[in-house]
Amino acid sequence: MTKTLLAEFTAREGTEDEVTRLIQEYALKVREEEGNLAFDVYTKAAHPRAYWIFEVYRDEDAFQAHLNAPYGGPFNTALTPLIEEDASVLTFLDPLAAHT
Repeated sequence: MTKTLLAEFTAREGTEDEVTRLIQEYALKVREEEGNLAFDVYTKAAHPRAYWIFEVYRDEDAFQAHLNAPYGGPFNTALTPLIEEDASVLTFLDPLAAHT
């Protein structure tokens, strides 16, 4: 079963360019992971400092491999002082079962 989540965070005022650069570089690496099926980065139209990242991994093992990738820690260390939250807020998603 795929592992799907939404990661959210808000860039501090004035850090948007740096946050965008960091997330774009990180996205390139994540998208190369064997088990990554999607890593789509958005900003909220009405609040452009609010970032939403839609992520899909092949399965739990692929997600764990993502969490253990060597570039994840440095990315989060660089990102944390640039965002309003203590860390990215993760919401795990399940597909809606089809009604039969």
